[in-house]
Amino acid sequence: MKYFVYMIENSKRRHYVGITTDQNRRLAEHNHGGAKSTKPFRPWKLIYSESFDSRSEACKREWYLKHSAGRKEKLEIIKKFGEVA
Repeated sequence: MKYFVYMIENSKRRHYVGITTDQNRRLAEHNHGGAKSTKPFRPWKLIYSESFDSRSEACKREWYLKHSAGRKEKLEIIKKFGEVA
């Protein structure tokens, strides 16, 4: 099974990083209020994802992007792939 670390963006340039096995389902959940942390900031658009062969690898990458160690890389991803002006 593949695991994906993904980044979504809303029109206010708010970003969220998460992990899933089904990107389409998870984005729909975010946009239909199924995720408490993103519900007030809908709608969301997928701007970036990476695939991993193990949940462990994906979790490590998600953690990295969510913490200070990965801040610079996260900002580079947003700059390169973010579509909201």
